[in-house]
Amino acid sequence: MARKRKPIGYYLSSGWLYLCIFMSVFGGLLPLPKWDDNDFEYTGAGLFTPGHILGTDYDGADLLSQIIHGTRNSIVIAFVSVAAAMLIGGILGITAAYRRGWVDSIVTMYFNVTLSIPTLVLVLVMVAVFSSPDPFDPSGGMPRVLVLILSLTFVIIPVLGRLARSSALSWTGRDFVLVAESMGMKKRSILMTHIVPNVVPSMMSVGFLAAGVVIVVEGGLSILGVGTNPGESWGSILAKNRGEISLIPHTTLIPALAIALTVMSLNYFGDYFREKIDGREARI
Repeated sequence: MARKRKPIGYYLSSGWLYLCIFMSVFGGLLPLPKWDDNDFEYTGAGLFTPGHILGTDYDGADLLSQIIHGTRNSIVIAFVSVAAAMLIGGILGITAAYRRGWVDSIVTMYFNVTLSIPTLVLVLVMVAVFSSPDPFDPSGGMPRVLVLILSLTFVIIPVLGRLARSSALSWTGRDFVLVAESMGMKKRSILMTHIVPNVVPSMMSVGFLAAGVVIVVEGGLSILGVGTNPGESWGSILAKNRGEISLIPHTTLIPALAIALTVMSLNYFGDYFREKIDGREARI
C-alpha cells in the first residue's frame, strides 16, 4: 500500500524550521562578518550590497549575521521554555487528573490563579525582579535570556497543564485503563503505559503553537525594552531598528519576516499533528 503523500505545507514548514536549526547550530561557522561588528563605511546599506547581502543597520552591523545569530536565541528561548513547561505542566496535570481529591484541587487552583494574571504583566514583573536593570551589565542579576526562559516557562505551565489534565481525565475513563486497574496493575505502571503516551501527543500539538506565541511575546518584550540585548534575537533586532523603518525599512522588515515564517511554520505543525491525533483517537 502506497504511503499517503504529505501536503506541500509540510515540506515548506519543515524546510524552514530545519534551516533555523541549522543556523542555530552552525551559523557561527559561516564566512560572515561578526554580528556585532560595525562597518561604518556601509552604515544603513541596502540589500545586496557587496559584502552585506542583506545590508546593514544604522550602526553598520551586518543584518544577515544578526539574523543568523538571533536565530539561536529566538529558537532556544521558544523551545526550551515550551519543553520545560510541557514537562512540568504535564506532570502536574496528569498527576492531578489521576489522583483527584485535594491534589487536583490545589493544582487546579494554581493553574486558575496563574491564568488570571495577564501574561505580559506577569512576564514584565518577573523580568524586572530577576534580571539586571542594565542589559549591558548582567552582573546585577540573572542573564536576560535565562530570565526570559524562566518567566515564559512559568506562564506557559498552566496552559499546557490544564490541557494535560483534561486529556488525562478523558483517558482514565477508557475501558483499557479500567481493565488494567481491575487486574491489579500498579498506578505508576498505568500512568506510564496507558495515560502518558496518549496525553503527550496532544500536548505536543499545542506546544508547537505555544512556541510560536513565545517568539512573538519575546519580540514584544524587546520592543518594551525588557527582552534580550539589542541584536541578540529576532525580536531585539526588530526593536533596535524600528525607529529607522522609514529610512532603512529592510532592517525591520527582514527580522519581522523571519518571525512570521517561523510562527506560521510552527502553527502549521500544530494543526498537522492535531489532525493526526484526532484521526488516531477516532480509531481507538
